[in-house]
Amino acid sequence: MTDPAAEAKLEVKQASKEVKESENVAEKYSAMTVSKNSEVTMGELSSVFSAVPTHKPVKKQIQFVEDKQEFSRFPTKAGRRSLSRSISQSSTDSYSSDSSDDETSPRDKTQVNSKGSTDFCVKNIKQAEFGRREIEIAQQDMSALISLRKRAQSEKPLAGAKIVGCTHITAQTAVLIETLVALGAQCRWTACNIYSTQNEVAAALSETGVAVFAWKGESEDDFWWCIDRCVNTEGWQPNMILDDGGDLTHWMYKKYPNVFKKIRGIVEESVTGVHRLYQLSKAGKLCVPAMNVNDSVTKQKFDNLYCCRESILDGLKRTTDVMFGGKQVVVGKGCSAALKALGAIVYVTEIDPICALQACMDGFRVVKLNEVIRQVDVIITCTGNKNVVTRDQLDRMKNGSIVCNMGHSNTEIDVASLRTPELTWERVRSQVDHVIWPDGKRVILLAEGRLLNLSCSTVPTFVLSITATTQALALIELYNAPEGRYKQDVYLLPKKMDEYVASLHLATFDAHLTELSDEQAKYLGLNKNGPFKPNYYRY
Repeated sequence: MTDPAAEAKLEVKQASKEVKESENVAEKYSAMTVSKNSEVTMGELSSVFSAVPTHKPVKKQIQFVEDKQEFSRFPTKAGRRSLSRSISQSSTDSYSSDSSDDETSPRDKTQVNSKGSTDFCVKNIKQAEFGRREIEIAQQDMSALISLRKRAQSEKPLAGAKIVGCTHITAQTAVLIETLVALGAQCRWTACNIYSTQNEVAAALSETGVAVFAWKGESEDDFWWCIDRCVNTEGWQPNMILDDGGDLTHWMYKKYPNVFKKIRGIVEESVTGVHRLYQLSKAGKLCVPAMNVNDSVTKQKFDNLYCCRESILDGLKRTTDVMFGGKQVVVGKGCSAALKALGAIVYVTEIDPICALQACMDGFRVVKLNEVIRQVDVIITCTGNKNVVTRDQLDRMKNGSIVCNMGHSNTEIDVASLRTPELTWERVRSQVDHVIWPDGKRVILLAEGRLLNLSCSTVPTFVLSITATTQALALIELYNAPEGRYKQDVYLLPKKMDEYVASLHLATFDAHLTELSDEQAKYLGLNKNGPFKPNYYRY
């Protein structure tokens, strides 16, 4: 029989040998990396790693006293700022978001691109090369939009179009903007959200000659200033609008009514913006035709579903590192299945009985928010409405709960009511605030109640290709439509155009459509080339 005491001594001796060898390896490798003038051969590097013992690890007691003392030394004020910035960048921000220590507002800088133009305002024009790489990567998954660009480039269907745009400025949007330019348009662009701009992409667009006025982290004043700079410029009269949220349309309608009357068409892609357009139309104040892209089949079925259900999870993971398994979540119907798939207990809130019935039949419990407000861990708003989550409800949420919004506007959560003396705001990382109540309760608020999935993460490029192609075709349609086809009202995208957008993206999946024979087409009363569904059909 073996002696247990002797085995224990042998293990301790072996452990000491392993620690000694590991320390030698560390010293040797450190010396190799620190020495600036020494050259390391692959043989030397191989010998270093081969020296690492591969014996079975042995438990040993480790003293943390020195490490604890070292860790407890507080960094300087500058050090804390640097640490905070590095943490927030690694977890949520892109390369350019806050990478510069220059806190000067872009409005106070004079920047010049390589062509000598100063007609732009971005964070840092020197980031253009990095932004160009981002755009090139996005192009790889937007083959349908690139295909449309190649097909129509020789015809220049947007020649003479002067498009002023207000959308999220991301690599995917940049592919759309450059497509519009390739089709003959002149463009001036600003951001529809103060947090969603990719600074390097804005720089890359400005470098090519597109007048971009946007940067991540704008103030409210900056936001409206940027819109004004896009609209109000000497010697340039916009004749088309591409909007996301309706802020650009509203600004031009209110401040520059004579310019607004000369617009040939508006293309709007958000729930909020479409709602504003219908309000203008109902009041008889909409003096130009508008295209409602948000309710097109391609936007509703792809962007509003597949894009949202992936990007909301991405944004929550990046900002909070939350595990959804077992968490109780309140959300709208569209993202419920994605959260359920991760093991969350999902409650759905709905005002529409049809959507509510769908949610019930999919296995979700439909509730009023007040019924579960004290027990839920996460609340996600996505309605386009206002005061969906009120101060009273926020007061009743439990400690550590998360509240966020993925609708376009920041009106869904009553954030303004939280800016009171009795509540403390603590910024823990970029786009993440802990709101602290007097009793110590913390509620985690993301992106200050603004659009989470684009403020705190990115969205799937392929799905945005579908939306961008739809927007491009809507602009082409409105700009080239003969006089009288579209009156001063809001229109849905023609069904034929929806089908064309979808067909352009099928090649990515190597999908092959079945073709109708003449006899079959006649039997169904259809054209062989579509449209294949009537306008009233609900997919």
